[in-house]
Amino acid sequence: MKHFLLYTLFILLSSFTFAQAEEEPIADFAEQEPTYKGGNEAMFKFIEQNFVYPDSSRINGEQGTVFVQFVVNTDGTLTEIKIVKGVSPLLDAEAKRVVSIMPPWNPGSNAGKYVRVRYRIPIKCVI
Repeated sequence: MKHFLLYTLFILLSSFTFAQAEEEPIADFAEQEPTYKGGNEAMFKFIEQNFVYPDSSRINGEQGTVFVQFVVNTDGTLTEIKIVKGVSPLLDAEAKRVVSIMPPWNPGSNAGKYVRVRYRIPIKCVI
């Protein structure tokens, strides 16, 4: 019974902490914008190395730029990944997948304090 109560208390405290973190406001702009570790060149190299062009998209000649939006959290992790302007369902899904596997970024900050920042990047899909 004692273990059950401790486990229940742990779950409740974890849920409370998680809920607080999710309620932090998201800035559209920050004094210090978030950055990919290594800079934009390293980010686009990561995308190029990890993007797998879908066979069906290649055969159908689908190409263009997918705009992906996400939130860079105070710990640098990326969440709330979504397509804001897509090309096709397959290319959009692949762009979203690649962003979802990115390593943590350097977080943005305002007045020296880390903040959650909404960020957008273009991913060019060219055959």
